[in-house]
Amino acid sequence: MKHIPYLLFILFGYLSGSMLYAYFLPKWLCKMDITALSRDRNPGTANAFSFAGIPIGIAVVLLELFKGFLPVFLAMRWLGDHDLLFALVMAAPAIGHAFPFWRKGGGGKAIAVSFGVMLGLWEQYRPLLLLVGFYLLFSLVIKIDPHLHRTVVTFLCVSVGCLLVVRSIPVVLGTALVSGVVIFKHFAAYQGEKLQVHWFFEHPPKPQNEKPNF
Repeated sequence: MKHIPYLLFILFGYLSGSMLYAYFLPKWLCKMDITALSRDRNPGTANAFSFAGIPIGIAVVLLELFKGFLPVFLAMRWLGDHDLLFALVMAAPAIGHAFPFWRKGGGGKAIAVSFGVMLGLWEQYRPLLLLVGFYLLFSLVIKIDPHLHRTVVTFLCVSVGCLLVVRSIPVVLGTALVSGVVIFKHFAAYQGEKLQVHWFFEHPPKPQNEKPNF
């Protein structure tokens, strides 16, 4: 019986994550299907910005953060992170976003919702700091291109970092699960992009015949 509240929050998190705001808002407000217009057919925030404009893109980002934040924050506040099932509470919004029950073609890559999940931990701030810190590190200092590789390396480092600095085992496992979902979705979208690494003071070589990234 003690696990029922966690199971309810897992379900709540999955249903919350399944709301693909980057797909719905442009469709409702602009009468456009960004998955049909974009090259990668991804119902994500980048395509919402590209095709629906900045105001809708900002609204999508906020809603994507909120849908990851709310179930984790409420579960953290009411139940705590002591049970191993809390790891699934953390992962549920990302899983819902990546694999929504209503969309056979799959969902998005779960980056924005992952930030929301980490925000929902609130007092457990280290996973969020690691996520932000590694993204900035690999975007501004040790530049990893293209974005697919940067994201994979970032989430791998976040998982290892949490293992070293976070004491809560459920939070460590939850971070690993969220990272696993993000990495899986990016590898599923892999189209042979070559990894490039350079320092901030270096000018990266211009890619030849590189396909545009939307």
